[in-house]
Amino acid sequence: MAEKPRVLVIEREPSSATLIRSKLAESFDLIVAGTLARALVCLREHRFAGVYIDADQLASLRLVGEQVQAVEILDTIADGVAVVDPELVIVWSNNEFTRLTETGAAVGLKFFRSLGNPEPLGDEPDPFLGALADRKTHSRAYRTGESRFHRLTVTPVFDANGSPSHLIVLTRDITDEMLQQQKISAIHRAADELAEVTPEELAEMSAEDRIDLLKYNIQRHMENLFGLDFIEIRLLDHASGRLVPLLTVRMTPEAATRELFAKTEGNGVTGYVAATGESYLCADAANDPRFLEGAAGARSSLTVPIVDHGTVIGTLNVENTQPNAFDERDQQFLEIYARSVAGALKMLELLQAEKLSTATASFDAITRELALPIDDIIGDATSVLDRYAGHDEDIILRLRNLLYRAREIRKIVHKVGTTIIPEEKRQGPRSRRPLKDIEVLFVDAEQTIRIVAHEMLDQLGATVETARDANEAIALARQKHYSVAMVDIRLPDLDGYETFCKLLETQPNLPVVLMTGYGYDPSHSIPKSKSTGKLAAAFYKKWNIEDVLKVVESALEFGKNLANAPEPPPEAGPST
Repeated sequence: MAEKPRVLVIEREPSSATLIRSKLAESFDLIVAGTLARALVCLREHRFAGVYIDADQLASLRLVGEQVQAVEILDTIADGVAVVDPELVIVWSNNEFTRLTETGAAVGLKFFRSLGNPEPLGDEPDPFLGALADRKTHSRAYRTGESRFHRLTVTPVFDANGSPSHLIVLTRDITDEMLQQQKISAIHRAADELAEVTPEELAEMSAEDRIDLLKYNIQRHMENLFGLDFIEIRLLDHASGRLVPLLTVRMTPEAATRELFAKTEGNGVTGYVAATGESYLCADAANDPRFLEGAAGARSSLTVPIVDHGTVIGTLNVENTQPNAFDERDQQFLEIYARSVAGALKMLELLQAEKLSTATASFDAITRELALPIDDIIGDATSVLDRYAGHDEDIILRLRNLLYRAREIRKIVHKVGTTIIPEEKRQGPRSRRPLKDIEVLFVDAEQTIRIVAHEMLDQLGATVETARDANEAIALARQKHYSVAMVDIRLPDLDGYETFCKLLETQPNLPVVLMTGYGYDPSHSIPKSKSTGKLAAAFYKKWNIEDVLKVVESALEFGKNLANAPEPPPEAGPST
């Protein structure tokens, strides 16, 4: 017996046309749909000879037409859309959602089963339970395959009685977004490993060991995270503008030893990036005039600056043997990693600088505390020795030994300091030692001024001995040769001119600098000393290191000229 033609009967409301349906049932196989959504599902699942709707429900035809048009639109969008009932059974889905299912069919299946029971991500609540509980839209991310991710957004639909009739699920592919976030997170984790050493471990590592650790981690991250084989990192020497290679992986020997400078022209892409601070994506090396081959056969490159607090400190360059191998997303990843490299470099430098700073501060404190006591010992011993000259030889010998030992202590302190803080590690003024091997006698009654003199002249490399008054300074000058004497004009025992004259009697070629505060010279010591032609300089006490250096260098030059001046001819005696 032949099958009867199938007719869809749409009956959204109770109908009185039961007689008509009975007549139809004699000739047709009737399927009744109580809602438009169910009618659409039936139309999708079965073939019908026709559709019957009662005259008093003709208004629904317009809604059906709108629904069909909406379905056609939903089938063209890129996101998956599904309609499920309160039991989470799919009653309708668009083509995109159907393609996501494991079987290629969705209607009639439980929602999560159709997608292969995806793994929920994050701490958000189940979107279906949330939507039914508070009658609002909820969403959550899911892993829908080995390397696919989707965000499900669930919106509840309620009937005239306020009961949930359906839930509409929008399924959006967020794989690219999730993979990008995973990669950024991996980059940040890698950044934490770049300089992952404790202060104790760092203290035991040489500079070469720290650099080797950094290079090893960078190379490992570049290969594992980015899949890159050709890498070059250069650090910028700001003094010369030279880009010094730190790490080269699989670059040609010529490229690894190539001299590059931070200039926009003639120094390849790397020089351009270092000079401008801007990333540079070379899509086709064959047609880029800035490109200088690093890896053999390279066809594209990506170079980003390594920046610390707005200052370029180096460059990170990667290359590939294929053209157009890098895009803007790769640039973003590499720029993030370059910031991590800058942080690791800085952290290692700062930790070392902190050690150096602490050692410098300790050494300076020791030197400052010992400077004046040693000066007092030397001054007192010299004054006693001066008075005992020609008397008890045993006492003189003991005093000379005391002077020798006191000066040896000062030398030992300085020697220990240069061991803790080598010259090449010193920073700032301590790195400038233009007065090395210069012996300065500094004479001032004020203890604070003598301390300042020690600090400044020590920084410039000079050896300093101080005296508290003129007689102590004269005694010191009788026992030891000095390169320069710096003398305050107001001393408790003699004025500046008298001290000047006595010092020149002791050491005729000694360059003497007379010092005064605020230009105050009540005894006119400076004019009288100048009139002799033997005053090296006058210094008005402005205690900055440049002025101190300038006056001492001027005095040294004056002393050279004084020593080389020809002796004046003897005065002619009376004729015989």
